[in-house]
Amino acid sequence: MTRASEVQTSGAAALDAADPLARFRARFELPVGAGALPATYLCGNSLGPLPHDARRRVNEVLDDWSQRAVLGHHDGPRPWLPYHEAFAAPLARLVGADPRDVVLMNLLTVNLHLMMVSFYRPTPARPAILIERGAFPSDQYAVASQLRFHGYEPDDALITVGPRDGEDILRTEDVIDAIDANAGRLALVLLPGVQYRTGQVLDMARITAAARRHAIVIGWDLAHAVGNVPLALAEWGPDFAVWCSYKYLCGGPGAVAGAYVSERHRVAHGLPRFAGWWGHDKATRFEMGPDFKPLAGAEGWQLSNPPVLAMAPLAASLALYDEAGQGRLRDKSLSLTRFALELLDARLSTRVECITPRAAEQRGCQLSLRVLGGAALARRVFAALSARGVIGDWREPDVIRIAPHPLYNSHSDVATCVTELARVLETL
Repeated sequence: MTRASEVQTSGAAALDAADPLARFRARFELPVGAGALPATYLCGNSLGPLPHDARRRVNEVLDDWSQRAVLGHHDGPRPWLPYHEAFAAPLARLVGADPRDVVLMNLLTVNLHLMMVSFYRPTPARPAILIERGAFPSDQYAVASQLRFHGYEPDDALITVGPRDGEDILRTEDVIDAIDANAGRLALVLLPGVQYRTGQVLDMARITAAARRHAIVIGWDLAHAVGNVPLALAEWGPDFAVWCSYKYLCGGPGAVAGAYVSERHRVAHGLPRFAGWWGHDKATRFEMGPDFKPLAGAEGWQLSNPPVLAMAPLAASLALYDEAGQGRLRDKSLSLTRFALELLDARLSTRVECITPRAAEQRGCQLSLRVLGGAALARRVFAALSARGVIGDWREPDVIRIAPHPLYNSHSDVATCVTELARVLETL
C-alpha cells in the first residue's frame, strides 16, 4: 500500500467510525465482484441494491396469494385493494408534498405521457415544449411523439437549452433566459431535477418560478433526484413531476414509478386525461358504471389496479428512508462526495476531471468523471475498474459515473474506488 493509500484509508476509517448511518449498510444485500469478493457498489444511480426486508415483503404477498387467493384483496396484514395508498405518505415526505398529490403507479415514461396528456395543451400560438439539449433519450422520444400526436414537428416546436460551448453544466440563467425569450410560444417546460450524465442538480425553485411567471406549465423528471437530493415540490409549485423507483429508492428492477400533481389541479375541472377504473371514485368504483368520475388528487390519474408484487420491495426501502431521516442522509451524501473530490484532487488531478458541479447545492450522490486522454482510454479504465470489483457505470461519450449512496456506501468504499482508479491509470 502506498503512502497516499494509507492516508486515505485511515481518513475513511475515521469518517466511517463517526457515521450515524453506518448500521444501514447491513440492511442491504450488496453484490459480489471479482473472485466472489464483495464489490464496491457505486451504481445506485442506475439500480439500487436489494434491501434485506424486500424478500419478506414479497414473500408476504406470495403467502397471502397462496392462502387467501382473491380474498387477499380485502384480508391479511396488507390487503391488496388499498395497497398503493400506504406509499403516499413516505413518497410525499421524499418529494416535499401533500400525500394527496402523489401516487405510485406505472413506470416513468408511461407516467410522463399521462402527465403530458393532461398538461401539454398546445395552441397555434403556443405549441412549443422546452427541454434540455441532450435530455435522457426516453424523455426526448416521449416529447417528440407528443408533439407529433398534436400535429407539430419537433424541428418547429421543440426548443432546447444546453451548456455553453466548452462547458458541461447548464447555467440557471441560460435556462431562465430561454424561458423568457420563448414565453410567447411555450406550452410546456420539462426538465430533469438532476441531469443524468453530469449529475448536476438544477435550481428547480428558480426555474419553476420563471415558468410560472409566464403562466407556462412546468413539469420535472425526478428520476435521478428522488431519494438523492432534498425536494420541495409543494413549495416550488410545478404542475407535475414524475420519477422512477429503481435507482436511489432501491425498489428493484422495473420498480413501480411515481407521479406528483400540484394541489392546484387536485380537483381538475375540465382537465383532459386518459382514464382507467383505478382512477375512478372509490365509493362507486365497483358499481361498474359507464361514466368516469376521477378521484381528487394524483390518484385520479391511475389506470389499473396496483401491481402488488412489484410494489412490495419499495415498501422495504421507503421504511429505511424514513428511519434514517432525510437530513442525516443528505449530510452523509455530501460528506461522501466531498471526500471523493478531496481524494481525486490529491491523487488524480492531472488524470481525471470531475464534471459534476462542486457546489453542494448543485450535486447529489453522483459524481461524473472524465478520464483525461480521450474516450478510448476512458473505456479501458472503466472496464478495468469493473474487473477489479468497482461497479459504477458508463455514459457516452466518455463519462464514468459513481454514486456513493448514504444508506449503504461508506467513505471506505470511496477510498477503495479512488485507489483502484489510481492503480488502473498507473498500468494503462
